[in-house]
Amino acid sequence: MDHPEGAGKTDDARLGFDRRVRLEFRGAKLSSDGGLLVMRELDDALGLSDLASDALHDSRRGKNTTHRLDGQFRQSVFGRLAGYEDVNDAERLSLDPVMRQIVGGRAVDAQAASASQMGRFETETLAAPENRKALADLNGQWIDRFHDRNGLKYIVLDMDSSVSPTYGDQEGSAWNWHFDCTCYHPNFLFNQFGMLKRCALRNGNVHSAYGWRDLLDPVIARYAKRNLMRFFRADAAYASPAIYARLEEEGYFYAIRLPVNAVLREKIAHRLTRPVGRPSLTKVKRFYEDFHYQAQSWEDERRVIAKIEWHPGELFPRVGFIVTNLPMEPDWVVRFYNQRGTAEQHIKEGKQAINWTRLSCKGMAQNEVRLQLHALAYNLGVFLQGANLPEEMADWSLTSLQTRLIKIGARVVRHARAITFQLAEVAVSGTLFSRILTTIQRLRAPPVLT
Repeated sequence: MDHPEGAGKTDDARLGFDRRVRLEFRGAKLSSDGGLLVMRELDDALGLSDLASDALHDSRRGKNTTHRLDGQFRQSVFGRLAGYEDVNDAERLSLDPVMRQIVGGRAVDAQAASASQMGRFETETLAAPENRKALADLNGQWIDRFHDRNGLKYIVLDMDSSVSPTYGDQEGSAWNWHFDCTCYHPNFLFNQFGMLKRCALRNGNVHSAYGWRDLLDPVIARYAKRNLMRFFRADAAYASPAIYARLEEEGYFYAIRLPVNAVLREKIAHRLTRPVGRPSLTKVKRFYEDFHYQAQSWEDERRVIAKIEWHPGELFPRVGFIVTNLPMEPDWVVRFYNQRGTAEQHIKEGKQAINWTRLSCKGMAQNEVRLQLHALAYNLGVFLQGANLPEEMADWSLTSLQTRLIKIGARVVRHARAITFQLAEVAVSGTLFSRILTTIQRLRAPPVLT
């Protein structure tokens, strides 16, 4: 006889070292992901799944429509947020009480989809061209919805590429000499809050800046009518006159690192001789040079700032060049550019917490879908970080939120008119949990106009 909650009835087990201890297996009553209920509340407060339902086309027919599209979409995104990188765990999650609640909401008999159903959903339904385009745009829509509730005074865009190692004969994978592996070479565009505005999956052997316009132009269009100051940062791989011209055309301030060449070094030759006097054993001597420069491929000359650092114990200075149209002092521009390093931290968080390098499908389109689903899961976590959380968890990383909040043990007790989730009180207390919910519910307020 099956258990009413979906778990099969089994004989109780006892431990030999203490016969008083009895073990019961009630899989459909227990979950290791109780904190996902908070994320579902955040989803509902911002209407994120509603945006997805409006954007995605449901091509399924007949028996394939047993599960609603919004439910399967949430199962894909929330599962990744909880650390389930693909559909391999879908069979077990289909009976998980928290996942069932997230997928079905008020439906009493709701059940999450099986592994085969989720596989078809991700590799067929979402892999259709119109849905891949919609998924790529969805991150921007989600971020706009978040900012509509919180307001936005200015925008800083950070572009960077990364590596997703591949194994086997996967479409688009190729050897990349820089990363020293066979891989994909995805491109990312973040804002100053760590939110992933847009991403693109690319072949493994393309240049870091390949396809930059496809990534940048939709984001430029999204902010074209907003009264905001706009900034852009990137490393030397994106040092291209076409990028400079595009940003200048749209009124963006930018700071982009320049590769060192002989002409640039000649401009600062007087700084490349060790300063007079005994070198300090502890302090770095730092100098700035500010000049205009025009490479052969540039139609116009542009401002370039050089930073020269003499470090204790080193025979030669460390030199870096930044091309910019910012009117600030050189040290300010350098500090602003150096904050670009946060993009690398965001990519690291995406790899560690969401595991967005897990792109194991054979087809490029299917792997593109999975990268976008990983990105949406990542952004959902970042939204919670940006929701003015209680002070005790204000500095938690996405990995900490996953391990301390999302991975809370939970037991469900169903009554005629109520569903009770009994949550383990370990890293997060009941009081703190309530304060998190209160913070999220404030996001239901009317939008803030910018």
